[in-house]
Amino acid sequence: MKKLFLSAAMAVLASGCLEHTQSGTSKTGLDTQKPAASGSAPAANANHELGRSIYNFRCYYCHGYSGNARTLAATFLSPKPLDFTQVSLKYMSRERMLRSIRDGRPDTAMQGFANILQPNEIAAVADFVRQEFIIAQAENTRYHTAENGWPDHERYSSAFPFATGKILLDTPWEELDPRQADGKRLFMASCISCHDRAHVTRKVARWESRPLSYPRNQFSPGDYPPAFTPGEYPPVDAMASASPYRLHDRPPKLSNLTAVERHGETLYQQNCAFCHAADGTSRNWIGSFMEPHPRDLTSSDTMSTMTRARMKTVIREGLPGTSMPAWKSVLSENEVEAVIAYVNRAFYPLAPSQAGVQGELRK
Repeated sequence: MKKLFLSAAMAVLASGCLEHTQSGTSKTGLDTQKPAASGSAPAANANHELGRSIYNFRCYYCHGYSGNARTLAATFLSPKPLDFTQVSLKYMSRERMLRSIRDGRPDTAMQGFANILQPNEIAAVADFVRQEFIIAQAENTRYHTAENGWPDHERYSSAFPFATGKILLDTPWEELDPRQADGKRLFMASCISCHDRAHVTRKVARWESRPLSYPRNQFSPGDYPPAFTPGEYPPVDAMASASPYRLHDRPPKLSNLTAVERHGETLYQQNCAFCHAADGTSRNWIGSFMEPHPRDLTSSDTMSTMTRARMKTVIREGLPGTSMPAWKSVLSENEVEAVIAYVNRAFYPLAPSQAGVQGELRK
């Protein structure tokens, strides 16, 4: 339940994370102020490509590049994101789509974009989805392209069956031929961070994932020395310094934690670290991607006025207009206070408050 709730919150903001510049040019890099000329084929095409750019930047995370909602985030969400390839225009009016994009849909991970997108951008996205996925049933843009840092993606073909489910990930090694075994190793080493909801026989299997950024300092999975010509490239640390985000996925090493702080550490790392980072800085991939950014729990600029009572309210009730959801239906009161105790110990000493003292007494 906790992972589901967190993923829903993450997907909401991760799919729409940047604001407009003062000039009116969106972060898609396209001028959104110039109205399209009515009846003009080039203008219509430009509007379609504007919709594609915005969709690929803000909507793909849940709905998928091809609009079929076959994404990692979608496997965690309930209800599932809409699969546009299964939608009929008979039941999906343009007005309904505009309203959903603008205002969001209650009780789902679909947030409203009225404060993020301009009206003509909302219209462009709606029209793009209707034409590209519902009418044309087109593929849109593939993710594994050279532009996205995946040159010659076919060289990973031995791992493809494990990503698509053609071969179950928990198939016994002795049942795999040499190429399949190599493909499984490659999948486990490079692909599972994004495809960690792999198809398995035993559904109880769980694969830990951390969001990574590719290419990492011009490093692509599989490019390990000595595959390079000696002296051509320096050695690559693919797990730490190769990614500026990975450095923040390491929890602080603390000793002599109380039982409550230890419990709070577990709760924080399992639920809060996805956005706030394991080290509390919010400088991991998702935290850096969201707008507004999650609070840096280590910064005196953002934490000097934070009290235990205020943090308890924020955790329980959430913060409207941000990625911070309300946890009151997920975490018990004692669990909330355990998280606060851990933040106080690991990241920043919280100002005392009467509510905080009472919380300590209950522990």
